[in-house]
Amino acid sequence: MHYFEYKKGQLYCEKVPLTEIANAVGTPFYVYSYRTLERHFRIFNDAFKKMPHITCYSCKANASSAILRMIARFGGGADIVSGGELYKALRAGIPADRIVFSGAGKTEEELRSAIRVGILMINIESEGELQAVSQLSRILKKSVPVSIRVNPEIDPRTHPYITTGLKKNKFGVLWKDAHRLYREMKREPFLVPAGISSHIGSQILELAPFVEAVRSLRSMVRQLKGDGILIRMIDIGGGLGITYKDELPPHPEEYAGVMERELEGMGLMLILEPGRVLVGNSGVFVTKLLYIKKIPDKTFYIVDGAMNDLVRPALYDAYHEIIPVKKGKGDNVKVVDIVGPVCESGDFFAKDRSMAHIKTGDLLAILGAGAYGFSMSSNYNARRRAAEVLVKDREFYVIRKRETLRDLTRGESVPPFLEA
Repeated sequence: MHYFEYKKGQLYCEKVPLTEIANAVGTPFYVYSYRTLERHFRIFNDAFKKMPHITCYSCKANASSAILRMIARFGGGADIVSGGELYKALRAGIPADRIVFSGAGKTEEELRSAIRVGILMINIESEGELQAVSQLSRILKKSVPVSIRVNPEIDPRTHPYITTGLKKNKFGVLWKDAHRLYREMKREPFLVPAGISSHIGSQILELAPFVEAVRSLRSMVRQLKGDGILIRMIDIGGGLGITYKDELPPHPEEYAGVMERELEGMGLMLILEPGRVLVGNSGVFVTKLLYIKKIPDKTFYIVDGAMNDLVRPALYDAYHEIIPVKKGKGDNVKVVDIVGPVCESGDFFAKDRSMAHIKTGDLLAILGAGAYGFSMSSNYNARRRAAEVLVKDREFYVIRKRETLRDLTRGESVPPFLEA
């Protein structure tokens, strides 16, 4: 459930009409619902209340400082994949001991920062990374809780670009190698084998792959116990899907129920890394119709938003529901392509979509844009990144201003020989 709904033909976010926001900040823009994100977090987190757990929000889904501050307020932790996300999570008030660090290519600088602030756990993804962490722990003389991210070779049956648990993927370590690394880790003076982790993919719509993955990890925990290595945390990643069109993903309570049954009696702290399932349907991207272009057998709605603002349709051929911000009268429906101004044929939001007829200057809302929307946006074609707005009840707040033209050259410089 989300708090975007029509009232007297106008689309509202909570108690604010989107036209009011558009008049204040211009288009395109992202708008997020406080109540929706709060509701999604509470439902997800409370589903696991029978188990010791930490809900570590996946920052890559949406790393807006306001969103991260909300997660901190709700009592959540953070799953990070960069030093930048570590900085933003700490700055937003998320405690270091509720942060886990994943990702296949952590730099020495990033690892050093994570060790110094004392995060909950570093998820190791290669033998080389383990060696780097070991060396830093000796230099800094600090105990470092670590986990091996095990690649369980499980097909989550999702888009190939967001599958992460197969043998061919760059993520994680196969169990044969991970088992050896745990034994090596035990001999290190400053490394603490605190957990074991896996993450098999994103936008997963059935529970079977999760069950298969956690059973695999459970078996590994028992093998490690036989080696005298006592694991206290099990990180099962994120990946629970959401509804973009007609998908029927499992409810968090179903998800929690199977995890509870599978891990009963293990005495483990459960680490969860939800992202999309919390913030995806909490956000909408609003764009304005610039032109209607007709050619034989095709009609284009050309809008002021583009693939640089929301790249998921171009990158994954992802479906997002698109609705008019103001409902028109009558049943006049057209089949159209909704496209942007960027000079790429991949710059589209929808193809051959049945849409209510609208006129130039009208607004469209692209739903399900809270996750991997702004966070994957860019300045391609020297386009300024969009504004972000947070709505709470009857008030709205600009949480990121639209970039200015001057922002497009921030940090750039021209060599002296070109100045003249």
